[in-house]
Amino acid sequence: MSEAIAGQPGIPSTLDRAYAFLSGDDAADRSCAAIPDSACTALPQNYLLNVANGACTKLAEQLASPGLVLPWVIGALGAPAFLVGLLQPVKQAGSLLPQLAVAGSIRRLARRKWAWVMAGAIQAACLMLMIPAALLLPPLAAGIAIVALLALFSMASGVGSVAFQDVTGKTVPKGRRGRMLANRAAIGGALTLAAGIGLRWGLEGESESLFPYLLLIATAAILWALGALCFAAIEEEKGAREGGVTPLDSFREGMALMRDVPGFRKFLLARNLLLSVELSMPIYALHAQRSVGEGLGGLGLFVIAVGIAAILCSPFWGLFADRSSRLVMALSGLVAGFAALLALMLAHLGDGFQTPAAYALVFVIIGIAEAGVRLGRKTYLVDGAPADQKGLYAAFSNTVTGVLTVIAGAASATVLALLGIEAAILLLGTLGILSALACARMPEADRMAVTAG
Repeated sequence: MSEAIAGQPGIPSTLDRAYAFLSGDDAADRSCAAIPDSACTALPQNYLLNVANGACTKLAEQLASPGLVLPWVIGALGAPAFLVGLLQPVKQAGSLLPQLAVAGSIRRLARRKWAWVMAGAIQAACLMLMIPAALLLPPLAAGIAIVALLALFSMASGVGSVAFQDVTGKTVPKGRRGRMLANRAAIGGALTLAAGIGLRWGLEGESESLFPYLLLIATAAILWALGALCFAAIEEEKGAREGGVTPLDSFREGMALMRDVPGFRKFLLARNLLLSVELSMPIYALHAQRSVGEGLGGLGLFVIAVGIAAILCSPFWGLFADRSSRLVMALSGLVAGFAALLALMLAHLGDGFQTPAAYALVFVIIGIAEAGVRLGRKTYLVDGAPADQKGLYAAFSNTVTGVLTVIAGAASATVLALLGIEAAILLLGTLGILSALACARMPEADRMAVTAG
């Protein structure tokens, strides 16, 4: 099945060799499980384009991160601090809540990749519009505009997420998806590490200027546009267009799944407990600011830490997820619990440990946990959901999680206001341990969709 170099039959092409290196799949004996036979020929190209798309978007996510970078932007603008507390809940809820509403419309598309491409273009535009908002508006209005553009950005992200599940299920074989997601994260992490080094040592003298923050956002916008071009180049076979239903019908179908499929119920419980990991970065950033100070140099060091986390853990998580994505999720919850313990210990070990370098280790560990949660849950759902219902499973689970994200955001704000930052971190660690126990009770992905009785 591999493409041969012109004039040298049987010799794998550069494309095949690159695919074999990244996927671990022998080009001479290629696995095409759970994708159409016609998609197997284009597998190396599609796999590499998906990895390139991920590398661009993973780096872009860190350069305009609502957990690290956008709080610094709002602070540099002099906008009210309460806007920082809205960033991560807006991002999560905005990306998750609309998915059930759009799942039926996406299902009516023969080629679902165009939904992701449209979403990526909107995301690039939203990031680019943050720049004139920051330059031309007064601080409060600029902060509100950034939060509003982040909400629109996140809703587009939700559309892309539903399409991504379907396109991945049609173009990347089972047993290679975890490694593909890991390659996306690892390459994006390496690029993030390089960006963090530039921030730490190249732009440290600009810490009081708005320019470097806006440069990060502009670069992220360009990367989203490049990611959209990569995804547009994926060769996707036409899929069935039947089953496009209204949002109410999708909700009813999702409720029926939750009622009839015990494995899906257990996944929903575990995934929503794992929100404690995915929503935690801004709380750790706030704790770091109060413990070790702030500034562009400190931000650069924490960006480096997140990049190191992705590089260190992505190959391991990817290989592990192709064997048991359930255990990846469980282990990630335990790692998050350890990150909370370490953060609390550093705050009480004396001034020698209250430095950006010491706290960067917390960001490495929480970055490892967050990467494991994202990779594990995505692999679990893509591998476990039936081929003709992947969009519905993804959209319903994401919509339920979006509702709970709003509740979790309000709860975390209440804990911060009433009990303080250390109590919030203690709660995050406890929920991480509980999420690990919930993951341990889930079936393996290949048995997730087995109905009751």
